[in-house]
Formats: sequence, structure tokens, C-alpha cells
Amino acid sequence: MANPYPTGNRLQAKVALISGAARGTGASHARAMAAQGAQVVIGDILDAEGEALAADLGDAVSYVHLDVTDRAQWARAVRMTIDRHGLLNVLVNNAGIASAGQIGRFTPQQWDAIIAINLTGVFNGIDACLEELKAAAPSSIINISSTAGLQGYSGLLGYCASKFGVRGLTKSVALDLAAHDVRCNSIHPGAIATPMTSGIDASQKHVAMRRVGRSDELSSLVVFLASDESSFSTGAEFIADGGETAGLAPGAAR
Repeated sequence: MANPYPTGNRLQAKVALISGAARGTGASHARAMAAQGAQVVIGDILDAEGEALAADLGDAVSYVHLDVTDRAQWARAVRMTIDRHGLLNVLVNNAGIASAGQIGRFTPQQWDAIIAINLTGVFNGIDACLEELKAAAPSSIINISSTAGLQGYSGLLGYCASKFGVRGLTKSVALDLAAHDVRCNSIHPGAIATPMTSGIDASQKHVAMRRVGRSDELSSLVVFLASDESSFSTGAEFIADGGETAGLAPGAAR
């Protein structure tokens, strides 16, 4: 396979803050963006992993402890980004959790936790970064939703609700900020091979491509949306799901 993180200058002069970036897809986004010339701040609650990743990626990458449910930590992360890198013009809201349970079995505590992280955490990030994004425009907000933000899944009511919410929030923010040259788009991955999805059926027989995706395949979309190449895209859904939402693949059970 070719280098999953090709080097280049597509993100020169871009400074990105990425939540949930110590491992998994977030770490992949950090690698891909740094390879294309961006300065990157990794935010996460996994301090050891985040600091190790930042050290591995070099001087252009920093780490900050960031619990996305804590607005004071968001404010601190933004201040650190400005102090170290001078500006902020890309926000990637990547942090998220998944929890399963059908209605009647999904507890209020599960609901509160998933909405706080997956949806309110995205709002917190946008709100905390807003003035800096406007000041450093053209800027880009990239919200990681899911195919569960496009269609329902049995047993994932909290996850679906949070990811549909991210989709709606994205569109409203895009409308509010277009006049400030700040774009806002959502990415909707299908199953991606990460620690969080380690228990899924990798064959994905209902999906046209018959496989799970790789983190670097998702990161290619993040680089595109962070770059000025996507300058006319805002309020849109970008889907990377191997064809899942196109319909049932040939031979899939009906």
C-alpha cells in the first residue's frame, strides 16, 4: 500500500485543533494534517498517548488535555493553541463515544453521557473556537458524525440521536458563519477499523465494498475539508462508508 500519509503543502498556514486525537481516527487525522504542513494541537483525555503522538510528529504538533464536556478546558486549549501557534483556523470535532441499548434498556445515565460528549462537546468546541476561527479566516470546522447521523440503527438510539444532532448543528453553524468566511461540514463514516469498533463484523456483507474502512481513508477527507481546496463546500455531508448508505449490496440478506 502507498504511504497512507503523503507529505505535501496542502495545509501550509493552517493551524488545527483536533479533539479526541490521541488514538484511533483522531490520531490518523493529526498525522495526515501534519504531513501536509499543518500545525496541529491534539486534544484528548488520554495524556500519555497524546503526548507520545505529539512527540512522534515533531515540533509542529502539541498536546493539550481536553475533556470536551468541560468548557473551561476548551478555553484553555484555545489559549494554548494561540500562544504556541499564533492562530487557529481549523477545528476538527472528533471526540466521541458509542454505547448500545434499545429503548427501555438504554439508561438515562447512558443518554446523558453520550449527548454530553458527542453533541454538546461539538457545540462547546465551536463556541470556544469561534472568535479565533473568524479572526483567522478562511477557516474550516469539521464535525465527525456517522452514517448513524443519516439513518437509524436498532439498539443505538443514543448514538443515532447524538450523530443526527451533529448533522443539524453543522448546517445551522454553516449558515451563521458563511458571511465570516468560516465553513462548517460534517463527515459521516461507516465502520472504520479502530479500537472502538474492534468487535464488529469486518466482512460487512451488507456493504458494497464488503469491508470496514481504514482511518487514513477518512483522514483524506479531513485534509480536503481543512484545505482551501474545499472553499465552496459548507453545510454539507461527506460520506465515507464503502457504499453502506447506497443500499443493500448484492447478495446481502433482505
